[in-house]
Amino acid sequence: MRAIETIKNIWKIEDLRYRILTTLLLIMVYRVGSYVVLPGIDPVSLDKLGGQTSEGLMALLDMFSGGAFSNASIFALGIMPYISASIVIQLLGMAIPYFQKLQREGESGRRKLNQYTRYLTVGILLIQAPSYLVNLKTQIAQSSATGAAFPDGAMFMITSTIILAAGSMFVLWLGERITDKGIGNGISFIILIGIIARLPQSLVAEFANRTETAGGGLVMFLAEIAVLLFVIAASILLVQGTRKIPVQYAKRIVGNKQYGGARQYIPLKVNSAGVMPIIFAQALMFIPITIVGFSATSSSSFVQAFTDNTGFWYNFVYALLIIAFTYFYTAVTIQPNQMAEDMKRNNGFIPGIKPGKKTAEYIDSIMSRITLPGSIFLALVAIMPAFAEIAGISGQFAQFFGGTSLLILVGVILDTLQQVESHLMMHHYDGLMKSGRIKGRQGSVSAY
Repeated sequence: MRAIETIKNIWKIEDLRYRILTTLLLIMVYRVGSYVVLPGIDPVSLDKLGGQTSEGLMALLDMFSGGAFSNASIFALGIMPYISASIVIQLLGMAIPYFQKLQREGESGRRKLNQYTRYLTVGILLIQAPSYLVNLKTQIAQSSATGAAFPDGAMFMITSTIILAAGSMFVLWLGERITDKGIGNGISFIILIGIIARLPQSLVAEFANRTETAGGGLVMFLAEIAVLLFVIAASILLVQGTRKIPVQYAKRIVGNKQYGGARQYIPLKVNSAGVMPIIFAQALMFIPITIVGFSATSSSSFVQAFTDNTGFWYNFVYALLIIAFTYFYTAVTIQPNQMAEDMKRNNGFIPGIKPGKKTAEYIDSIMSRITLPGSIFLALVAIMPAFAEIAGISGQFAQFFGGTSLLILVGVILDTLQQVESHLMMHHYDGLMKSGRIKGRQGSVSAY
């Protein structure tokens, strides 16, 4: 069989085999750490915390941490503080000249930006860790476990804050090692593992719930799987979709050799911003839940409306933010003037369009037209979990019907398969697919 032959070819390549085994080892360390409970916390008393993270926005936080959040693990805060810091640094790079200068300085500027990102990550952790512990104390106090008690004293809060911060930074270190020594984007891979870790449990729970329901429960479960596969296929199209612009290069003769003259194509991504608009929008939508301190007991109708992930106003504002951020991020990352200038410098032109300013305007108009349907489609995928919950699907399983989790799942898997295929092709083996090469997110912004 072709699959067995491909696995044998992968195992024959020493560098690829080493990278895959290193990645698996680091993932095992991460998964074991997600079950190491904070010192002084009784695991039996975490039933209320598990209930709190079974649905809504808290379920999404728990999914990104691979269940460490609901386990009160040393990795409870996961990689999300680093992602938040990265978003802030990216926004500063768009608005502040000093950070713009660092972005243009190449490797030295990138190292400086990474250093600032880590400092900001520690600052965010020192705020989020005490908030998490306050919420944990509230949930343990409401626990049904006999004799459940939260350790008292400022020393416990200080040491636990340090442990949570160190655990999150260790997860960041694991992600960087996966990037350097393993395979794929390590940070995205850590999130991917957290998402996949919740899938079997959610799938089994949904199957058990449907089979216990009289009157076509199994048929409903199969229908849910069919819809899920359809959404996954649509997400792959969203990640891979492009609009090609033909570019003609003028002939040049240098000595006895002829250069140019061939028609090429510029692939413009339908979703050039990747998953970043959802990340930005979600960061803003998490503000209400942060204001109330991870608690849903606030009497404010405004806060309640924006902490209900199945409510109309939450999803309406969420979708509008995604569309707005898609246009914003695309405008920042895609530079039509630079593209037009590069074409002109290389004696290239778009047939029927004058080089220079007219070419830049043409590319900008094309980007505007393809960004609109791409942003709307991205918004629809993002709010699909809400429709899934309204249709009666459990909150945990509904998270896989769209949103950040599904797009990260699709994007990272495609990127990983593409890297494996590149190693196979480089060593003159057949790729993973007969129909053509796997397309990842090249040419677009990575998830993180």
